[in-house]
Amino acid sequence: MSINTKQIKKNAYRVTKKRGKTALRIRVPGGHLDVQFFDIIKDIAEEYGNGTVHITIRQGFEIPDIDFDKIPEINEIIAPLIKGMELDIGVDIQNLEEGYPSAGTRNISACIGNRVCPFANYDTTAFAYEIEKAVFPNDYHVKIALTGCPNDCIKAHLQDFGIIGQVDRQYDEYRCIGCQACVENCKRRVTGALSIVNCKVKLDKELCIGCGECIMKCPTGAWYRNPVKYYRLIIMGRTGKKNPRLAQTFLEWVDQETIINVLKNTYQYIDKFINKNDPSGKEHVGYIFDRTGYPVFKEYVLKDVKLGPMAKVAEHMEFNGYFYNRNTMMK
Repeated sequence: MSINTKQIKKNAYRVTKKRGKTALRIRVPGGHLDVQFFDIIKDIAEEYGNGTVHITIRQGFEIPDIDFDKIPEINEIIAPLIKGMELDIGVDIQNLEEGYPSAGTRNISACIGNRVCPFANYDTTAFAYEIEKAVFPNDYHVKIALTGCPNDCIKAHLQDFGIIGQVDRQYDEYRCIGCQACVENCKRRVTGALSIVNCKVKLDKELCIGCGECIMKCPTGAWYRNPVKYYRLIIMGRTGKKNPRLAQTFLEWVDQETIINVLKNTYQYIDKFINKNDPSGKEHVGYIFDRTGYPVFKEYVLKDVKLGPMAKVAEHMEFNGYFYNRNTMMK
């Protein structure tokens, strides 16, 4: 049968190594799925696939060994799942029974967040839903991940955009007994931003990354949280064959609205500068960034974005990573 591979991929199906077989990719924004949808995934895998499901690194589900001619039937079957996972979030999808309208922007992944983890500084799933609503569906290849704290359990440093929770820690010196529990923990586990001066704790703001562990360690409540939520946005990390590298900090101490607006502006930036001659149409945003340079990227993504009084923006960005040069790497 004749297959339009571009349409298949757009519809969230994969072209596999098995002739005549495809695999369906199920989005799970924020990595959080209502168990009622397990039955739909199970039924498709058993009736149309080979009875197995692959859990992807981006927290989605992939159902392999599906015949191409079964795609219309399966799209009707997953309509309730798409409704529950996308329409209920607020994503505008017109024809539910035609399956996913796009698969370019990868599933937005997230650590478990402060619904469960004591280290997490925000509700990662809820924020992931807001981002999903803002950027999906979209054909451009972008990877976004959210992590509740700098422990970075979701590996946000390997994504195009990583969102790390920050806490604006407040200090009441009159409640401090000088036990140094926070100082020792910061020295051992974090950045060493705390020290003792005249029996009171001194904070080096240049070293503090807003992890909030000082608050957790304080036995008297001398450290406490500003209820306002802040985030650090790291950008342009990637794996891949060309130049793997870790993401670097672009913005610090910004709010949720700022990050969402930056992400929305990024799609306009991609649309403007993507290589139109690339037959795949999926040029990685990191390579676009490398080609245009940081000043152009910053100008586009910060357009009409209002930064708060605490916000910090990177003055310049120089990425390293490594290239696969066998002559220098291997002896």
